Amino acid sequence: MKKIYNIEVDCANCANLMETAANKIDGIETAAVNFMTQKMTVDFKDGVDEKSVMKKIFKACRKVEPDCEIEF
Repeated sequence: MKKIYNIEVDCANCANLMETAANKIDGIETAAVNFMTQKMTVDFKDGVDEKSVMKKIFKACRKVEPDCEIEF
């Protein structure tokens, strides 16, 4: 299942690093961060708990940019 989330990211490089970090999280097929639109698209694997996966993604993104926000 694919979902789109609003994300607050300060620069294109950080968006790229967040995308790389998110793609390492178990439970997702792919994740993409678009700096220009401030959106994150996440394609979840079947049967995963979206909220718990998004919490892991949020934690990984906060390591890249401590003040980032994701609306989920």
